[in-house]
Amino acid sequence: MTTLSRGASRARSTDIALLYTARALRGFGDGFAVIILPAYLSAIGYTPFQIGVVATTALLGSALLTLGVGFFAPRHDLRNLLLVGAMLVAATGFVFPLSQHLAVILFVAFFGTINPNTGDSGVLVPLEHAMLAQGVADSERTRAFARYSLIGALAAATGALAAAAPDLLQPLGLGQLDAFRLMFLLYGMLGLASAALYRRLPHVEMRAAAAASPLGPSRGVVYRLAALFSLDSFAGGLAVQSMMALWLFERFDLSLSAASVFFFWSSTLGAFSFPVAAALARRIGLINTMVFTHIPSSVFLILAVFSPNLYLTLALLLMRAALSQMDVPTRTSYVMAVVTPAERTAAASVTAVPRSLAAAVSPAIAGALLATPAAGLPFVACGVLKIVYDVALLYSFRHVKPPEERRVDRPESTG
Repeated sequence: MTTLSRGASRARSTDIALLYTARALRGFGDGFAVIILPAYLSAIGYTPFQIGVVATTALLGSALLTLGVGFFAPRHDLRNLLLVGAMLVAATGFVFPLSQHLAVILFVAFFGTINPNTGDSGVLVPLEHAMLAQGVADSERTRAFARYSLIGALAAATGALAAAAPDLLQPLGLGQLDAFRLMFLLYGMLGLASAALYRRLPHVEMRAAAAASPLGPSRGVVYRLAALFSLDSFAGGLAVQSMMALWLFERFDLSLSAASVFFFWSSTLGAFSFPVAAALARRIGLINTMVFTHIPSSVFLILAVFSPNLYLTLALLLMRAALSQMDVPTRTSYVMAVVTPAERTAAASVTAVPRSLAAAVSPAIAGALLATPAAGLPFVACGVLKIVYDVALLYSFRHVKPPEERRVDRPESTG
């Protein structure tokens, strides 16, 4: 029995390592795509508003695909769905640079996986979350998701550095547009590599016995969380990284190479905030960690808009980056904790989809405002709305504890 237990433990460790590696590959691709996307679209003549529309379309398509995954996954093999998602990543990278026509780009943005923002979002995320959650104990869940987010963010940081490749390739005789297209092809190849990793995962079906719908007893909690997450994501959509990069390009004439270095450090700071968030959550709880790290980051974003020079602006944005992502692993862990195991895939999707839908509206608004004298207004609105979200989250869920916090809070028996 001990040998069987050790074998099962090794198999789970291998599966988790495969998920982490696939997350790293996708994070690397997202890291350069989020910077290359606005630069490429600007290079082929698109206006800030049109770039915002492309970003909105990409987020809207991602939201609808994620919603579909949430309802398919509880009745289908997670491994097969992951493979389909990885092939979609590959197809996106190979097809996106083939045409400069707006209709074609909008089509690929909607049905593909190009994301104007890095982080734990996209059609593959709820599938990876569900497979990861079923392989770890409650006491290890937050740390597992913190490692997942850490790996993704570090890979995205490395990918941000790779976004400087078009500038480095031009002296070698490669044109700017050809260099951009080469980066999209690399994005597609990373999708194929992810598929090779997913093929090694076990077949897993998250079937709920006699369940009338993917969400059951936790439906009310999930819907309340989804509503609040929508507000947070609408605000976040006003400051997605592609639009932030475009703002820095337009306001300070920042070069692609300089932007890649900035986003590298931004992603790196965000990455190392994840294990800090996990440690902090063990001391003060998941909800408190989400709220009391998020509010200062929003203040820094607002201050950055009014900064008089580039260096102070970048410093404030880096301070924001060190705090703004600490709610990512804690939020994911909290959602997985307050639902039953059979509901986890659906809960991940139902909370993710309203977030993506709400965020999908915002980039078009931000893009329109970037072309006006009030170019910083989207970021001010983002900060204010996020503070409102944090206060509402604390008020609504401060008494809804995950299992590990309930065990700590439970009073001793007086017998």
